[in-house]
Amino acid sequence: MFDRYFEKHGKVVGRVRETLEPAFTAMADRTVEALSSGRKIYFFGNGGSAADAQHLATELVDRLQIARDPIPALALTTNTSLITAVSNDKEFAGIFSRQVEAYAMEGDVLIGISTSGASENILKAFRAGRRKGTVNVGFSGAAGWKEPALVDFPLPVPSNDTQLIQEMHIALGHLLCHVFEERLFAS
Repeated sequence: MFDRYFEKHGKVVGRVRETLEPAFTAMADRTVEALSSGRKIYFFGNGGSAADAQHLATELVDRLQIARDPIPALALTTNTSLITAVSNDKEFAGIFSRQVEAYAMEGDVLIGISTSGASENILKAFRAGRRKGTVNVGFSGAAGWKEPALVDFPLPVPSNDTQLIQEMHIALGHLLCHVFEERLFAS
C-alpha cells in the first residue's frame, strides 16, 4: 500500500508540473502585482479546503521561511459567529459572498479552494467578487469550475482523487507563499 500510494501521488505531481506551470506563474505575477499595489488576499473553501484556506492565510500573515512584514491575507472560514448568522438568517451559500461584499476592494485577490469546483458558496463569492472587481483564483480538481467564466486563474489539479487534489492544493499554496516572500521581501 505504501509504494502504491506514493506512486499514485508521484504521477499526480508529474501531471501538475506538466500542466499548471504557465497558469500558476501568470496567477502569481498578477497576485504579486496586487500585493505591491496595497491589495489583499482572501482565501476560502469548505471542509479540508477551509483548513487549507486558514493555513495559507496564516503563512502569509506570519511567515513561511523568512522573517518579514506581514502579507495582508484573511481566511473567510474563521468567523464562526458570522458564518452561522449568515447561514441561519439568509443561506449557507452566502457565507463567503457576504464577507466579500463587506471586505473586498477592487483589485483584491480571492482564492477559492474546491476539489469539485462546484461549491455554490464559493461560486457565489466569485460572483460577488466580479461585481467588486476582484481577481478570482480557483484551485480545483480535474473537473475544473462549474462556472469557468467566474475564475480568472483556474488551477485544476489533474486528478479526481480528493485527497491527492488537496495535497496538491497545499503544495501550490506553499509555492505561492514562497513566491511572495522571494519577490516582495528578498533583497
